[in-house]
Amino acid sequence: MSNLNTSLRKRRRANDPMREFDRLPRPLRLWLMEAALPWSPRSVRRLWAGALSLYGGCEERALAHLSRIEAQRLAKDAYTFDADGTT
Repeated sequence: MSNLNTSLRKRRRANDPMREFDRLPRPLRLWLMEAALPWSPRSVRRLWAGALSLYGGCEERALAHLSRIEAQRLAKDAYTFDADGTT
């Protein structure tokens, strides 16, 4: 059985995620390499821009903001599962 046989709708990517990653600012790329969640370059770029705007362009505070967002999302996901990993 081929993994290409699916009834799910197929989507073509309009752009290359690796190229998008390479275009991110260096501090953001370094943060992503340590991130616990699999952020897409597009979504993290949007959050980064908002954080930079919020903190007057301070990259250090923007990165801390992204870390807080990630921690909140991880905590929210932790409530979805019991200690043994079941729902």
